[in-house]
Amino acid sequence: MSGPAVVTVRRAVRAFLSAHEAHLRCGELFVAVSGGADSLALTEAAAHVGHRLDVRVNAVVVDHGLQADSAEVAATAAQAALRLGADDARVVGVTVSGPGGPEAAARKARYAALRRALPAEAALMLLGHTRDDQAETVLLGLGRGSGPRSVSGMRPLDAPWARPLLDVPRSVTRDACTELGVRPWSDPQNADPRFTRVRLRTEVLPLLEDVLNGGVAAALARTAAQLREDSEALDALAGELYSRAEQRGELDVAELAPAPSALRRRALRRWLLGAGVRELTDAHLRSVDALVARWRGQGGVWLPGNFEARRSRGKLCVSIGDTAETGETGQPTTRGD
Repeated sequence: MSGPAVVTVRRAVRAFLSAHEAHLRCGELFVAVSGGADSLALTEAAAHVGHRLDVRVNAVVVDHGLQADSAEVAATAAQAALRLGADDARVVGVTVSGPGGPEAAARKARYAALRRALPAEAALMLLGHTRDDQAETVLLGLGRGSGPRSVSGMRPLDAPWARPLLDVPRSVTRDACTELGVRPWSDPQNADPRFTRVRLRTEVLPLLEDVLNGGVAAALARTAAQLREDSEALDALAGELYSRAEQRGELDVAELAPAPSALRRRALRRWLLGAGVRELTDAHLRSVDALVARWRGQGGVWLPGNFEARRSRGKLCVSIGDTAETGETGQPTTRGD
């Protein structure tokens, strides 16, 4: 007989998969396994539920190679996944490098490796993010002033990424491993105060729980869900605005100008992402929005990747490179900052 924590995790996975049955038609399900409590509890639940749905469950372990015993840790995690019911478990190695610090570089390498492990577009990769991870993500977004999109946290489904445990506390996954007789691996980096998320987990959230008499993680997760619903509604309205304004890759200022700024910026974000601009910040979007809302004949706005957004003859256009352009008045513009 399964213990209460194991049952809780299984119920969360069953509810998630029932809500997204279309993604199970390929007959396979993938689970990202680190060897920690969250991913091991998720693996057991995915195997338990998946096999009843006649779905093959595959575990994928990413070896970041950042510690001397990383290969051994990865192999142990793969073996644990098999014991917990996974039909297959494989280890993929990655090289961690690039800008943004080791935490960001490791995350980028990990997600790239997990995506490569998926054989079909319809297949899902289950991730073991819990309610506590969601609360940490919301706090990070608040601290960075990244706006509602960031504060709305992680989506339960952002295909191919699937997060069935966002309503499950981290304590439950730990208890589930105890009930299963599994000893999870504890990543030493999860206790390293050099990492912002670690300090949020070990210092900030416990302090908030103490000062506000508990329930903070759950409240932050609820706030994220509410903001996500609001953002999705605004995104839908912004999509309609974008469709009206878009003309062969440019945007008609006359269509954009009367719209609320929140919708305009969302339409602009969709336009710029579609043009290939990445790493957009709120400051970037507000600067481009000024070409609509506060037009004074100013020059274009430089964006990441050497893109320039500018206004010309009642249209917004975006291009790459170093070119002199003609502004609304028909005169060459000087670039903005």
